[in-house]
Amino acid sequence: MMSANQVDNLTNILDGRATANSILDELKLEVDKMKMEGKRPPHLAVILVGGDGASRTYVKNKVAACEKVGFLSTHLQFENSVSEEDILGEIDKVNNDPEIDGLIVQLPLPEQIDPSKVTQRIHPAKDVDGFTVENFGRIASKLPAYQPATPFGVLELLRRYHIDTTGKHCVIVGYSRIVGAPLSMLLAGPGKATVTCCHIYTRNLSFHTLQADILIVAVGKPGLITGDMVKEGAVVVDVGTTRVQDLTKKRGYALLGDVVFEEVAPKASYITPVPGGVGPMTIASLLINTLHAASKNIYP
Repeated sequence: MMSANQVDNLTNILDGRATANSILDELKLEVDKMKMEGKRPPHLAVILVGGDGASRTYVKNKVAACEKVGFLSTHLQFENSVSEEDILGEIDKVNNDPEIDGLIVQLPLPEQIDPSKVTQRIHPAKDVDGFTVENFGRIASKLPAYQPATPFGVLELLRRYHIDTTGKHCVIVGYSRIVGAPLSMLLAGPGKATVTCCHIYTRNLSFHTLQADILIVAVGKPGLITGDMVKEGAVVVDVGTTRVQDLTKKRGYALLGDVVFEEVAPKASYITPVPGGVGPMTIASLLINTLHAASKNIYP
């Protein structure tokens, strides 16, 4: 396994943390400009149900990012036993509040709450996570839309490293509604790439991954992609982030990606680390969407 120093010395890292910080600096300038013009800063509301450790961390990071750029934020916390009806009622309140521009409901939700019903209750104009059918359909129809934050973050990271997707063969492993499906449409449409989508039923996965100019993996299965599954010079984006118990760590766990980093990094022209790759870009993209919501750029 590569040491931390060896990873830091690699020159082919797609540094999501540094790139996200640059985006947050840009957003802060936009907010400062809005304030000078007498406008209200963008306002993001976050609903969190229960005490899941990972979810609490994600929400904490989103709220901290809002504070850093000068956004207003409202954190709505509910017990794990809250009813679906109560959560839907809270969503309705936020939908009808003209002082709040964007709303996200942190997933996962407890079993008594249907995540699909909750997601679709969010007004499309405030759906800064890009999960509603309205925004998904607008992406498919090549209309302006809030792009789901993780696919948006992946594409923005590639763009800022001047990695052109035009004419490239992009292979996506994982076809979720949140990442793989919208990402495939964005790459094939605006990205002008040739896209292959792989999933749990794909046979001979390595046959497809070895053809990728750009390989994007979003499964949540640590160690899925090994060195012999990636061709020399490929760009590799690891979206997978799984908590695995590690008592040698102060926090008691390690974050692992879907890619065996130490095997793949020497072969890749560029690669994202885990953590520090796609995760920070997801939060930055969420805030970009919130700025668009406040400025009425997508839904006038």
